[in-house]
Amino acid sequence: MRNPELSGKKFSPAFLLLLVIFAWNTSFAQIDSLVVDSLTTLIDANYAPYNQAGPGDTIFLSGGRREFLLIRNFRGDSLNPITFMNTNGIVIIDTDHYFGISAENCRYIRLTGTGSSDNFYGIQIKRVAQGGGIGIGKLSSDFELDHVSIKNVQQSAIVAKTDPNCLFNSTRDKFTQYNTIIHDNYIEHSGNEGMYVGNTKYFGQTVNCNGVDTLLLPSLLNGVRIFGNILHYTGWDGIQVTSASANCSIYDNLIMFDSQAEQSAQMSGILLGGGSKCDCYNNYISDGKGNGIESHGLGGYRIFNNIIVNAGKTYLPEDSSKMKHGIFISDVSALSDSSFYLLFNDMVNPKSDGIRFSSIRSRNNLIASNVIINPGNFDYYENGHTSFKGQDAYVMIPDASADVSLKNNYFARTLDSAGFSSTNYTLQPGSPLIDAAFSDNRGVTFDFYHHERPYGIVSDIGAHEYNPAFLGFPENQTRSAKRITLFPNPVTDSFSIRFYLSETTSPILFMYDLQGKLIGRYNLEISGSGMQTKEVHVKDLPEGIYLIMLRTGGQNHSGRFTKVGRN
Repeated sequence: MRNPELSGKKFSPAFLLLLVIFAWNTSFAQIDSLVVDSLTTLIDANYAPYNQAGPGDTIFLSGGRREFLLIRNFRGDSLNPITFMNTNGIVIIDTDHYFGISAENCRYIRLTGTGSSDNFYGIQIKRVAQGGGIGIGKLSSDFELDHVSIKNVQQSAIVAKTDPNCLFNSTRDKFTQYNTIIHDNYIEHSGNEGMYVGNTKYFGQTVNCNGVDTLLLPSLLNGVRIFGNILHYTGWDGIQVTSASANCSIYDNLIMFDSQAEQSAQMSGILLGGGSKCDCYNNYISDGKGNGIESHGLGGYRIFNNIIVNAGKTYLPEDSSKMKHGIFISDVSALSDSSFYLLFNDMVNPKSDGIRFSSIRSRNNLIASNVIINPGNFDYYENGHTSFKGQDAYVMIPDASADVSLKNNYFARTLDSAGFSSTNYTLQPGSPLIDAAFSDNRGVTFDFYHHERPYGIVSDIGAHEYNPAFLGFPENQTRSAKRITLFPNPVTDSFSIRFYLSETTSPILFMYDLQGKLIGRYNLEISGSGMQTKEVHVKDLPEGIYLIMLRTGGQNHSGRFTKVGRN
C-alpha cells in the first residue's frame, strides 16, 4: 500500500482508510463591481463602495498575496448571507501582522474559498507571525467559514467568540452567538487551539468595571456545526467548543497530533467545554498527546461512532501519573438531571483508561457498544498500584456513586481478537462484534462511514457496521435533496455519487489530493432534473484520501473518500 504524505509525514494504513464522507450544499450571488484588490486590508460596510452590499450579494477577493484582511459591519439576512469569496486564483496571506483575517460586528456572512476550481482551499493563510489565523467576533453572529487552509500561526488557527466587557453589550443577557458553521477547512501547526469556539468562562469572570468588581457572564452559542475539517499538529486542543448550550454538533473531523505543546488543561483532540451541549460523532482522532475527547459540558448529549487511536500515548510515556484517556467525562458543568451517552466508539491504545467517567451529578448515563483495546492503565492497576483491578482500566469509574450502566462493550488487550481487518478497523466475517450491540442505540442510525445501522436486525459493537454487500444507497442516505452521497466508502475501483438537481444543468466533479491540489475533472452527463446517480471510476488512483467538489450551476457540494486496494 502506498501512503500519501501530509506535510512530509507518512501515516499508517489505518489512518488512510478511516475517513468519513460528508457533504455540504452552497450557493451564491455575484456582484461584478465589488472586487477587492490584494492591497486592500479593510472592508467596512459603513463606507463606499461596500455599503452597496446587501443580502445575497458576493464580495470577491482577488487572488494573489495580501498582508491581512479586516471585515466589518456587514449584514445579510437569514436566507441570503453576504458572501466573501476568492476570485481569479487563490488568496494567500503570509504576514507579520497579529491576524490573517478578522471579521467584526458582522451578521449573516460567509467566508469561503470555493471561488476557483483549481484548489479545494481557495483562501490560504500560510503564516501569521504574531497571532492567530482567523478571528470572528466583536458581536458577530450567523456566519459560515469553509474551504480555508490555515498553517503556521502562533496562536489559534480559528477563534469564533465575543468576550464580555465593561460596555455590557456582549454579556449573556444582551447577546447570543447564533449559527456558527465551520466546515471543510485545513489546519496545520497552530501554536494554540486549532479551533477556539465560545468563551471558556461559562460561569463568568469578575472584572473591574468603573471601579466596581463585576461578574460578567459570557454570551452563549446556539447553533454550532463543526464538520469535515482536517487538523494536523495543534499546540493545544484540536477543537475546543465552550458555552455552546443548544443545537451543537461536532462531526466528521480528522484530528492528528493534537496538544503538541503539552500545555496543562489544554490537551485534547476535541474539548466539549463548560456550558456546552454537543453531539460529538464520526470523528477520527489519532496520535495526540491529550485525551481523545474531553467532556465538561451540561450533559444531555451523545458521543458516538468516534475512532480514537493512541490518545496521550506520547505524553510523558514513562510517567503513569500523568494520565490521558480515550474519553474523559467530568462534572465541571453537568446538570443533575442530565445524562451522557457513550455509544459505538472505538478506542485503541489509550495511554491510561479507555473511558474515565468522573460525573456523579448526572443520572441514567449509558456506556454501551464501545470497543476498547489495550488501555495503558491495565497493568498499572493489576500490579497493585491502586485499589482497582486491570479490568477497571477499560471503563474507570472512580466514584461508585456514579449512576452509569455498562452494556455490551467489548474489551480486549489485542486488536486481533476483535475481528478487525488487518489494515483498518472495519469488521471481518466472524468478528464477535457483529450483531452484538446493546438494543438501546439512542437514535444512532448510521456508522462511522455513514452506512446504515443496523445492517440486519441488531447493530454491531463499535464504530463500524458490518455489511458484506454494500449494494446500493442505504435508505437514510437518500432522503435529502440538498446533500450528495457517495457509496460505497472506502472505495476500491469505483463509487456511485447521488445528488439532486433542481434544474437541468451540466454538473462537473472536481477531485483533489489532501492538500487541495486539483488532480482530476469529470463531466457528469445528465438527462434532466431531479435525483441523479452517476458512477465514477477511480481504479487507477493510488490508495489514499481524496477531496471532491461537485459544481452544479450556482451550487457547490464538498466531500471526501478513501481509496483502498482489494484484499
